[in-house]
Amino acid sequence: MKKILVLHTGGTIAMQESEAGIQPNIINPLYSTIESLSTIASVIVDDYLNMPSPHITPRLMIDLANRIKERVHKDQLDGVVVTHGTDTLEETAYLLDLVLDWDIPVILTGAMRSSNELGADGPHNLIASVKVAANDEAKGKGVLVVLNDEIHTAKNVTKTHSSNISTFQSPQYGPLGIVTKRGVFFHHTLTQRDCHPVSKLSKKVALLKVYSGMDESIVEAIGQTGVDGLVIEAFGQGNVPPVIMKALKDLIDRNVPVVLVSRCFSGVVQDTYAYEGGGRTLKEMGVIFTNGLNGQKARLKLMVVLEHVNKHDDIQERFYK
Repeated sequence: MKKILVLHTGGTIAMQESEAGIQPNIINPLYSTIESLSTIASVIVDDYLNMPSPHITPRLMIDLANRIKERVHKDQLDGVVVTHGTDTLEETAYLLDLVLDWDIPVILTGAMRSSNELGADGPHNLIASVKVAANDEAKGKGVLVVLNDEIHTAKNVTKTHSSNISTFQSPQYGPLGIVTKRGVFFHHTLTQRDCHPVSKLSKKVALLKVYSGMDESIVEAIGQTGVDGLVIEAFGQGNVPPVIMKALKDLIDRNVPVVLVSRCFSGVVQDTYAYEGGGRTLKEMGVIFTNGLNGQKARLKLMVVLEHVNKHDDIQERFYK
């Protein structure tokens, strides 16, 4: 029987609703589910954190990665399941995917309904996640996200609805597989993984979404905060208001990398349009293009990459993957 660590970090999956609202519990309600997992795997529990998802920071994500490494080495684990709040689950999953360079399955899951709500989804998501973590086909696929009986990659999954239990989707790509009563089924996989192991994050990276009528003052203000990098969520295929071009160029001239993503759900940024503020003019100016990442994940990747390299071409090469 596979040996699986269930590591709790908090979130709605570990909360109960009362007249005062939904709040963390002192006793994790998922303990009542652990017993039902005995036929699936030998489960070890680690009550590591009990924090709402918006309280999670990149530093805590790195601490979590280090904790997972420690437990895998100490307990000789076959897989890991991390329970997490859904608001930042995709970010934690992606950062773990970037820094954990191994084939052992690591699964993140959560819940959209607290433990005492009608139709609570936490227990089912936990059981499905342990099934995936114990499945041999989950090896070598990187960090996975399992909710609502679907298996998603950390790179592509995102939260698409504020409250619906089917909120986690992978726009353009779809899930890697599904969990059923008969077992775990994978129907495709990523062609390559992108790992940059680090044990700390020391760089400050900002994320900014463009909007119509935007002026240069907000970009200039961000530049004055001493950021080490900036991610821009651009229009469409990668276009920005022309008025912010000079401010972006000033950052690049100061060796502050500017990374471009699209604010659209699907598609990638491209150097298509040659007008002022268009993708081609941005590329020629030195803006770094991504390959389908959303803004919040591109920010985390830039933070990780900057721990390794700081030259423009080296950063660009790592964002092509």
